Amino acid sequence: MASWIVLGLGIIALLLGYYLMPSAWGYGIFGFGLAHMLLGILDMFRSPNRQTS
Repeated sequence: MASWIVLGLGIIALLLGYYLMPSAWGYGIFGFGLAHMLLGILDMFRSPNRQTS
């Protein structure tokens, strides 16, 4: 569930950065959103390490 939240926030930040793109802030926010999208997607493929004790 947390990976979906990270992915969703990354999409929002990516779109915000895209609309602010000609400025330096736009490029930074775009990269921040892109990194969060990548981390959210990678977290979906991670196998859970759960201990039941």
